[in-house]
Amino acid sequence: MIESYLVSSGLLKRYNALDVGKIQYLAIVVDSEDTYKFSKVLQLLKWLEAIGVRHLCLYDSKGVLKTFKKTIVKSLKNAMLFEEAVEKDLPLDEKKMTLEFTSSSDGKGAITEAANLLFMKYLKSAKAGVEQEEQLFTEAQMDEALKALGHRGPEPDLLLVYGPVRCYLGFSPWRIRYTEIVHMGPLQSMRYGSLIKALYKFTTVCQNYGK
Repeated sequence: MIESYLVSSGLLKRYNALDVGKIQYLAIVVDSEDTYKFSKVLQLLKWLEAIGVRHLCLYDSKGVLKTFKKTIVKSLKNAMLFEEAVEKDLPLDEKKMTLEFTSSSDGKGAITEAANLLFMKYLKSAKAGVEQEEQLFTEAQMDEALKALGHRGPEPDLLLVYGPVRCYLGFSPWRIRYTEIVHMGPLQSMRYGSLIKALYKFTTVCQNYGK
């Protein structure tokens, strides 16, 4: 708490050199019980906008925040919905902050549709007389099906979890294979200094990816 206060006050100078450009896509997970603390959610988003985060995915398992998405976008100075940016084919390096709203139902629906697509392809091949062994669908095939159906959104570089438990609360697992996950504690106790510290730590760590 003391360190968070020092960060917020600007007394720890190293945090002033935050290179937020290294975070291409940020995801925020909010416990559904906390989504009704609307002012807290809005404050968090305003902090992120002021810091310079440009592309953000906001998730709660029940989809409560989806019902407020237009209100949220209007409450920010320079934001637009991610889906609108995709429809208008705008590059993701635009100066506007793009917001994507997701819930657990998106993940379940996406998996169902992708599995159905793979199954229909299998049946089509069988009806065409193509000899096939028992089909075992691979992760790569499922990934391709999700892309074909438009459910393969950007993979977040960093995921911040605001909630009582240390887990991602149902966020689509195929989107966080290489994502750094940080537990931030309950939304009610959120602090600007803690947010800056989490972002700064991510941008200064050397990441190694396997082949």
